[in-house]
Amino acid sequence: MKEKIQAYNSILELIGDTPLIKLNRIIKDFPGNYYAKVESFNPGHSSKDRIALYILEQAEKKGILKPGDTIVETTSGNTGFSLAMVSAIKGYKCILAVSSKSSKDKIAMLQTMGAQVHVCPAHVAADDPRSYYEVAKRIHKETKGSVYINQYFNELNIDAHFKSTGPEIWKQTNGHITHLVACCGTGGTISGTARYLKSKNPEVRVLGIDAYGSVLKKYHETKELDVNEIYPYRIEGLGKNLIPTATDFDSIDKFEKVGDEDSALTARELARLEGLFLGYTSGAAIQGIKQLAEQGEFDSTSNVVVLLPDHGSRYMSKVYSDEWMQEQGFMDSKETTTTSDIEVVK
Repeated sequence: MKEKIQAYNSILELIGDTPLIKLNRIIKDFPGNYYAKVESFNPGHSSKDRIALYILEQAEKKGILKPGDTIVETTSGNTGFSLAMVSAIKGYKCILAVSSKSSKDKIAMLQTMGAQVHVCPAHVAADDPRSYYEVAKRIHKETKGSVYINQYFNELNIDAHFKSTGPEIWKQTNGHITHLVACCGTGGTISGTARYLKSKNPEVRVLGIDAYGSVLKKYHETKELDVNEIYPYRIEGLGKNLIPTATDFDSIDKFEKVGDEDSALTARELARLEGLFLGYTSGAAIQGIKQLAEQGEFDSTSNVVVLLPDHGSRYMSKVYSDEWMQEQGFMDSKETTTTSDIEVVK
């Protein structure tokens, strides 16, 4: 009798069950144990694969999404890529409104996956008709048979992580997790994961990472939206200039803000010290851990899990470009750490 061919039906079956990897060198000066939930092992190379598949499947089950329909979404890049990937496999058209802050690499990847991309100015108010929020809404209204995912205000964003990321981390740590550290953008990842972990152990500390220039940290502390907190920053997929309902602020214990330069340098450090070639937000998450550790947040008994959202290949024209880093003033020409090591043999 012939054995069956061992193959997956599609890459969608590979979403989730990402590994937990112990960090060793980048956190060596801090007390406790640190583990990275590396979401770049998803087939679309980010945590957003989880919500893309879950939300579309829920829409299909409810009859909201039908064959031949069009997916419309607002994205800084990763959700868009995941939606484009799932749409390609399921046969949907995909139209994305993307922030101009998104790297050229991300935008090119979206187009490669067959998505129609509308690049919108990043530094405008959320209710400005040119903002990627409003452009997506307009496209949805103008496109017959379209479904607007609306990840910032979609409760399913939280549910996807409550049903997958949270249980995975709990199982991988055998319930010994003491702290969860995660960046907060739409808030779905940290909120869903936190809700699950706290349902198993209310003592788990959930620490959100925000960006300088974003309103989330102050809103968490005061329940007021302070527009004076808003100013341009470079980190993609982190922080917001509005308050997403996909963020469950009650499940988050504390926010820590990080800066553009520190986060970029830490992303590069993560690659050099741990061999983890990950994105700008992953650098931000590790930078947040550094700052929190210096504040005494962790001790020798801490088991800290940090969620690292995406892959470094999406930032080759930014964080991993010496030229870009120098243009931002993050490093000078004498501090090159990549291209300077290239020797051309003639």
